[in-house]
Amino acid sequence: MKGNEMTRRNLIRNASLLAAGTVATQLVGKAGAIEIDKIERVATKGRINQSVSQWCYGKWSLDELCQVCQKLGLKAVDLLSPGQFATVKKYGLVVSMVNSHSLTNGLADKKFHDECLTRLREAIDATSEAGFANVISLSGNRRGIPDDVGIENAIEALKKIVGYAEQKKVTICLEYLNSKVDHRDYLFDHMAWGVEVCKRVGSDRVKILYDIYHAQIMEGDIIRTIRENKDYIGHYHTGGNPGRNEIDDTQELYYPAIMRAIAETGYKGYVAHEFVPKRDPLAALTYAARICDV
Repeated sequence: MKGNEMTRRNLIRNASLLAAGTVATQLVGKAGAIEIDKIERVATKGRINQSVSQWCYGKWSLDELCQVCQKLGLKAVDLLSPGQFATVKKYGLVVSMVNSHSLTNGLADKKFHDECLTRLREAIDATSEAGFANVISLSGNRRGIPDDVGIENAIEALKKIVGYAEQKKVTICLEYLNSKVDHRDYLFDHMAWGVEVCKRVGSDRVKILYDIYHAQIMEGDIIRTIRENKDYIGHYHTGGNPGRNEIDDTQELYYPAIMRAIAETGYKGYVAHEFVPKRDPLAALTYAARICDV
């Protein structure tokens, strides 16, 4: 049974890769321009609301990215600022996560509280006015701060602004990042830290941005973590490990199973692809949209 199952899984993966590659071949003209009219819709089931992080596709304009998303069946673009909102809305999409304060100078260090709260308030205002849902926040770097002190500091800052977020119907999402490979000294690098902050703030307007790539590096056990902490997760990011590249069979995470686990929790928010393609970006995004449409 195990041999047959592995063969079946490989066949499914290979078929998906072939299909994605075929679609992508049709989309790129001789001069490398994206032939938007030839893109096929691959995300059709609607159980997972898919988005994509714009910074990963820097060779495309935001207009091009939005057109690709619209055609593939993705519903949103992630990690944008207010000046980009109009472009996204033009294509009937939403901004699934809005930028705010610094990554390294965050809520876990009191000396950055005023700066962070100012940026968060500005982002909440713009997000609410646009009718979007989420604003990102970050713990910042540790700089010798113990976990428990960082928790207290983050709670103190969030309690000063959570009432405003509730009033504006915007969710502040604290991002979990790895401190081993990409963000040395980042403080929120284990799920328990963010869960404790959320529990003690005690508002549905403070959640965790669970980045699956970062979490795999630090702790693994992705599906169990999702199931056990579903009430504290407000947003997801994808990415292949190792390398933060395509979420295909070149890496160790099996995203169809992860997406099914997310859907089974009843999650209705967004899952944003945040991987940097090493090969053809259109083939990579097409494949990701296909396998995550569970």
